[in-house]
Amino acid sequence: MGTPDFSVGTLEALIEAGHDVVLAVTQPDKPKGRGKAMQFPPVKEAAIAHDIPVYQPVKVRESECIEYLSQYNPDIIIVVAFGQILPKEILEMPKYGCVNVHASLLPKYRGAAPIQWAVINGETVTGVTTMRMDEGLDTGDMILKTELALDVKETGGSLFDKLAVEGAKLCAETIAAIEAGSATYTPQAHEEATLTKIIKKQLGNIDWTKPAKEIECLIRGLNPWPSAYTKLSGKTLKIWDADVVEVDTDKTPGTITSVGKKELLVQTGKGQLSLKEVQLEGKKRMEVDAFLRGCQVEAGERLTLD
Repeated sequence: MGTPDFSVGTLEALIEAGHDVVLAVTQPDKPKGRGKAMQFPPVKEAAIAHDIPVYQPVKVRESECIEYLSQYNPDIIIVVAFGQILPKEILEMPKYGCVNVHASLLPKYRGAAPIQWAVINGETVTGVTTMRMDEGLDTGDMILKTELALDVKETGGSLFDKLAVEGAKLCAETIAAIEAGSATYTPQAHEEATLTKIIKKQLGNIDWTKPAKEIECLIRGLNPWPSAYTKLSGKTLKIWDADVVEVDTDKTPGTITSVGKKELLVQTGKGQLSLKEVQLEGKKRMEVDAFLRGCQVEAGERLTLD
């Protein structure tokens, strides 16, 4: 059971390990793009390529769905970013339970967006945890973990790709341990848990009174979606990359303090940000030197909240 690109690697790993994947359960097709053409979820595309039957329930809690799944009599259900909460009837259906591949080191970062929040919060290490699911939100007993160090320029997108690979490998190891009877199930320390909020577009609206490091982490965490942004002369300016400069001026946060051929510095609540890659409303993403050649920007101008 899975939906986005993040889930595909685990499906491929299960197939490669020789497991009999009898069904892929994923979210319904959705319209996408200007033409609103219906698009298959990535897991559906992968399943079809391997001649695996696909089931796309609108609501997995409905009795019709539960009855449909029960006819497969699964030994185990692997759940990776499926997108719906499973009812007790499905959780208890497989002989070995439902095993979830979760993109954080539980109990930290439960919830919907653990990958992006790890970057936004400036974590230096994150990882993947497999767990036996219960009725709570990412509260089940942990089976295996793998850690991953974040690069200094890690983005939400790059970490997503890395953890998808690590999650696929960890899932294969977890099933092997369950098959061998050597898997251990460790209860989570619930008092240490943190619950992540769903990422919404307005989170990217940059508050320049925040410290430069905090803003820089936000920029990386929201790259490529939904992106961090500000306003320049009434137009939206997306910021895709920036460096922290540990020097303050007496300027108001959001003020452009220096403009050079290849440099655009902005004062924050603590330190400055050197903008490296930006995208002005209606334009393509570009390095700051290319942006400055095509856009007249002067020191003293203000970047503001939307």
